[in-house]
Amino acid sequence: MYRVIQLPPDADTRELRRALWAHRIGHRITEDDEGQTLWLADPRQQAEMMRLLAQWQSGEPLMPARGRARRKAGPASGSLTRALRQAPVTAATLGLCLLVFAAMAVFGDLVIALLAIVPLGVAPGGTLAVGSLVEALLAGQIWRPLSPAFLHFGWMHLIFNMLWLWYFGRQVEALQGSGRMLLILLAAGVGANLAQYAAGTVLFGGMSGVDFALLGYVWLMSRRAPGSGFFVPQMLVVFMLGWMVFTMTDMAGAVGFGNVANEAHLGGLVVGLALGWYYSGRARRHH
Repeated sequence: MYRVIQLPPDADTRELRRALWAHRIGHRITEDDEGQTLWLADPRQQAEMMRLLAQWQSGEPLMPARGRARRKAGPASGSLTRALRQAPVTAATLGLCLLVFAAMAVFGDLVIALLAIVPLGVAPGGTLAVGSLVEALLAGQIWRPLSPAFLHFGWMHLIFNMLWLWYFGRQVEALQGSGRMLLILLAAGVGANLAQYAAGTVLFGGMSGVDFALLGYVWLMSRRAPGSGFFVPQMLVVFMLGWMVFTMTDMAGAVGFGNVANEAHLGGLVVGLALGWYYSGRARRHH
């Protein structure tokens, strides 16, 4: 985030914030002992922000400007279409997860057997392992190190993972492009799955390893390269890391959260932190 201006502590910024959001200008206003500080997410929008700020400071009404922005933005469906176009990798990943979930509802264990990290046989009592990852790769099944990330075993599992994927993935694509998001998706998906497989598990799935990688990446970018525009609320970091640690304890099993791919979460987080450290270092050298 980029610091723009310090405002008086008693300034009523509601009208200004409404106008900024109407113009799709990402921003934050923080408060401290000295007053309120206005921050800008994308430096390319600085000129537009300063124009609105000057109008607000001079007492000019901002409603007309907000109306123009709304007409330019179009209906809600247009906003959704733009959001999907701005984050195509995130949107495609989300759509593929939904498609796989629907296929699981129709074809059941056959989908799991096809996308699990090792080839599985489907027996009357459920699935069973019939091969190893090395054998699968030698047989040309190169999708298996990544494909378990697209498996979800319940609505809550799916919704929880898709919310964080959309929240963090859009931010990465908006600020650094689809190529960076694709890199994180592939590296974290494979890294998280291999970490879980190394722990001796063959039947697992979910995008949560990628979600934790995105968390680590966005957090490090925001901390080490604040000019990059990344932002994640500190309490969200505490919550997600606390949840990861909680699911590793015996208490999680006692309340019904024992069947969690903990190694995948940790593996994804490590990949995200490594990528975040590397790219935040590059961003600092270039500024």
